[in-house]
Amino acid sequence: MGSFSESISDDTAGWIGRQHLFFVATAPLTESGHVNVSPKGLDTFSILGSNQVAYLDLTGSGAETIAHLRENGRMTLMFCAFEGNPDIVRLYGHGRVVFPDDDAFDELVGRFESRPGIRSVIVVEVDKVGTSCGFGVPLMDFVEDRDRLARWAIAKGEDAMPAYWATKNAVSVDGLPAVGD
Repeated sequence: MGSFSESISDDTAGWIGRQHLFFVATAPLTESGHVNVSPKGLDTFSILGSNQVAYLDLTGSGAETIAHLRENGRMTLMFCAFEGNPDIVRLYGHGRVVFPDDDAFDELVGRFESRPGIRSVIVVEVDKVGTSCGFGVPLMDFVEDRDRLARWAIAKGEDAMPAYWATKNAVSVDGLPAVGD
């Protein structure tokens, strides 16, 4: 049976820091809209406080999370152990998108290792932390982070990113505004 708390404990924060992968889930308000689940890695996650976390949003082929957060802010982040004890942690809360033109961007992005292709920083106000067993999660060995996204972003170039965002990340699959106006 799982348990819930109102904040991220030091033990949970330490455990989260050892995970190589997490998942982000968001959804639009409409019943016909698509729920989105995105895997994240590359050491792009940071705990800012007992009820606040952030992660680097690197340029990708879609911008569902951004669109859903702009519409309603609801999100869940899930971490599961693929090594060691079979634990799962979910962080429930509301997120906001901090774009490069936001006053808070430089301070937030400074908490992370520099990476090519940073589109935004996602900040989440955590209102509930759920822990449960991951008995059904397979044991897997971490080999290494992939470098393909970084190589792609470097080859594209930082100057070309705004045009890419305007054509590939402007709206969600449901037509919600994402990157840009």
